[in-house]
Amino acid sequence: MSASLVRATVRAVSKRKLQPIRAALTLTPAAVNKIKQLLKDKPENVGLKVGVRTRGCNGLSYTLEYTKTKGESDEEVVQDGIRVFIEKKAQLTLLGTEMDYVEDKLSSEFVFNNPNIKGTCGCGESFNI
Repeated sequence: MSASLVRATVRAVSKRKLQPIRAALTLTPAAVNKIKQLLKDKPENVGLKVGVRTRGCNGLSYTLEYTKTKGESDEEVVQDGIRVFIEKKAQLTLLGTEMDYVEDKLSSEFVFNNPNIKGTCGCGESFNI
């Protein structure tokens, strides 16, 4: 087998404006506080991992779990001293999403406010169109 040679040229571009990168995931202060509280009780874990699973009528459901290490292909979000890892499969569907923590009289949960979602079905699962 012979090795192929690939050549590349690097050029400086001075007139191009840098575009801000869209955050993979942002956390509200309520979400940050809740994650800090959860991790305080589990010192062996370094953060939370967000994944996505195929469920429901039309598509996707987010999963959250404790993690002790960063996976090889995980995207890491560090905000206010906490670490959230996004599984590779979930990275594109979560792009630009805000993670919040909401409590009311009957429930408490993490809520993902995702601008990429086009709708939800009756069971609360989301789908992208």
